[in-house]
Amino acid sequence: MALSNSQYNAIMRDYERRQIDNRHDREKRVEEIYRRIPAIREIDSAVGARAVERARQLLEGDEGAKARLKKELEELGEQRTALLEAYGYPKDYMEMRYVCPDCRDTGYVNGEKCHCFKRAQMKLLYAQSNIDDIIRKENFSTFSYDCFDNVQVVPAIGKTVAQYMKEVAARCRQFVRQFGSERGNILFTGNTGVGKTFLSNCIAKELIDQYYSVIYLSAGDLFDLFSKNRFEARAEEEIRDSCQSVLTCDLLIIDDLGTEVNNSFTSSQLFYCINDRLNSGRSTIISTNLSLNMMRDSYTDRVTSRIVSGYQVIPLYGEDLRRRRLRG
Repeated sequence: MALSNSQYNAIMRDYERRQIDNRHDREKRVEEIYRRIPAIREIDSAVGARAVERARQLLEGDEGAKARLKKELEELGEQRTALLEAYGYPKDYMEMRYVCPDCRDTGYVNGEKCHCFKRAQMKLLYAQSNIDDIIRKENFSTFSYDCFDNVQVVPAIGKTVAQYMKEVAARCRQFVRQFGSERGNILFTGNTGVGKTFLSNCIAKELIDQYYSVIYLSAGDLFDLFSKNRFEARAEEEIRDSCQSVLTCDLLIIDDLGTEVNNSFTSSQLFYCINDRLNSGRSTIISTNLSLNMMRDSYTDRVTSRIVSGYQVIPLYGEDLRRRRLRG
């Protein structure tokens, strides 16, 4: 589900506006030429008249009418071009002009989406993700193992953080490679600043660049959105659409789960969201500072059980990378 119906329609409306603008632009140029070079208006009128006359002759059985029409149109076209060039205009000045000549501003070439449609789609998907700017900076091409400790072995994993992060990054890349055929889910756990959000952003950019729809929301923003949709008597259409997009986008990223105000509403909405997406085969990435036991205490056994059974749980280790960078 790269685009919702409303998103697709928004792009197509832009093409419709382009086509209208193109026609108006051509009409202005034609009127300019007719005003400056009246003979061209006469030529264009003659083209129409000859076409009608030869069509009538063809219907009456005159088999030579088609050949005569072709020759006459060529001669009139040459006269038209000569007049335009004599007045300093290019020969195609009166033709339709397109923003994208390849698809002629229809969005499609031979039944396939044009490159300009894909570019518009990509722009929309980036904007929808809520992390448009940051994933241009935080992605696999900027991911570096140099910022992770490669000296001290972490007892829980029997290797250094740098060694372990190479394995984690490989799992994330595999998640992206398999996304078209196998929609998985990931739970990143670990302390603040160990790379959970960065890895989520890496995955997000890869998938958006493949035209999948991705939405990033902090846990607080997610539950705030659900709250407005549930409790505001006249929730705006934009809020309702946003809630629907949260449930139906190809990948939902819920960042910093556990930092929001926790209550029975957030627990029920979290279960509803992850359960609905699991049942519909849509992917979710959750990052949290909470351990699984802490999640169970905060969100009930039902929520934690659903996550553990349907997600890859990837714990991250090490110290806050921001503090490590400050130390140099």
